[in-house]
Amino acid sequence: MRVRDQRGVVYPSPVVILSIIAVAMAAVAFFATQGSEPTEREITPIAREEASPSPSATPEADEATEPAEPEKTKKPKPAVERSTVYVEVYNNSSISGLAAEAGASASDVGWQVVGTDNWYGTVPATTVYYPAGLKREGELLALDLGVDRTMPAVGVMKPDRLTLILTAPLS
Repeated sequence: MRVRDQRGVVYPSPVVILSIIAVAMAAVAFFATQGSEPTEREITPIAREEASPSPSATPEADEATEPAEPEKTKKPKPAVERSTVYVEVYNNSSISGLAAEAGASASDVGWQVVGTDNWYGTVPATTVYYPAGLKREGELLALDLGVDRTMPAVGVMKPDRLTLILTAPLS
């Protein structure tokens, strides 16, 4: 007579199976997103070049000269009135009081800071987020505070104000 072994097949618990699937999906996502271009852009200030007179060629006597066309002048955009633009400042770092410090710096320059708080989420770098219609103001705030990154507002950001999210102290 044959003695039965107490060994049998043990199936892993559902938690182990789900963990294995999650790790496999994360690995697939990691390799699928490698090499893709980031959607971020860097803002660099444009230096205004001084108009310098360029040497003009003198027309020869036998050539007919055409009358110069008047240059079309663009109407200058009105200056940004910093005191009328609302700004919210959020801290996305482990440095305590960073949002309040940056908010004070923005107020000193003339911006109307209406709130400071902590930001819960992940932001890759200190960024000024601007809603539709406030792009110029967002870029000016970034220049005033030395922030290199601006982006259109997303998600829960309010549509009537700029949002500054800090990941490190302002320089």
